[in-house]
Amino acid sequence: MKLTRKESVHRRHRRIRRRVAGTAERPRLAVFRSNQHIYAQIIDDNLQHTLAAASTIDTALKSDLKSGATCASSAEVGKLIAQRAIEKGISKVVFDRGGNIYHGRVKSLAEAAREAGLEF
Repeated sequence: MKLTRKESVHRRHRRIRRRVAGTAERPRLAVFRSNQHIYAQIIDDNLQHTLAAASTIDTALKSDLKSGATCASSAEVGKLIAQRAIEKGISKVVFDRGGNIYHGRVKSLAEAAREAGLEF
C-alpha cells in the first residue's frame, strides 16, 4: 500500500532525528513546512529549549509578505532566523529539514540562512 505524503515525511523525519541532535555548541535548526507557512526554530536538545524562532506568521515579516507559501517568503524567514541566532551568539547549527525533501521552500530558507551568516 502506498504511503501518503504526510506518512512519508514523518518516516523521513524519524530517520533524520536518529542522527541529528542539537547541542549547546551546535544547536539544531529545525524547519517545519505547512501548506501556507514555514517555521524555523533553533533548538538546544540537551536542555530541550528553543533559543530562537522565526516564521512567516511573525509580526516582523507578516506585513511585508504577500503569501507565506513562496520561496521568497522562506528566504526572508531564513534571513530573520540567522539574524536572531547571531544576536544570541550562535553561528554554527545543525540543519534538520524536518523530513521534507531539500528542495523549494526548505532549500531557499537554508540558503538564505547561510548567506546571512549561519554555518551548517
